[in-house]
Amino acid sequence: MNIRNANKREIELIRNQRVQAYSEHAKAIPDQHWQALKQAISSDADIQDGVELIVAELGGEIVGSVALFPANTDAYQGYVDELDYPEIRVLAVSPEARGKGIASALINECINRTKLKGFDYIGLHTGSFMESAIKLYERIGFERLPQYDFEPADDGIIVKAFRLSI
Repeated sequence: MNIRNANKREIELIRNQRVQAYSEHAKAIPDQHWQALKQAISSDADIQDGVELIVAELGGEIVGSVALFPANTDAYQGYVDELDYPEIRVLAVSPEARGKGIASALINECINRTKLKGFDYIGLHTGSFMESAIKLYERIGFERLPQYDFEPADDGIIVKAFRLSI
């Protein structure tokens, strides 16, 4: 597996892969929430200054990606105060490549990059319906920070905050 920074020409492929990966949740949430989520994971947020867009390749093909947002960034369009540590966002693995450690490798890359920058913490937010992702984050050691949770669509679906001490 090769973990590297994404190239600009790969952004459209990455965003399409994200939508495909997240679409498994479309039936579990209200359509309005799915449409908002789809728009958020397809937005230009991943090319803001300081955001590191990282991909995982297997056999020369991109099979997963993640965006590492810098500390003190409005990563969630005003829903959460700017946090003083980097945040993992829009982690996605293509459905065909799941179960091969790709998500863990991308998370570990984000953790290592955050350590190299001298931070003590790395955070993330994930939808309450993303149960397998939450289990993975907890297995890695991320702890809940409910004070940074938010409800973007007023539909009862909570975006849960997590943080890892590194």
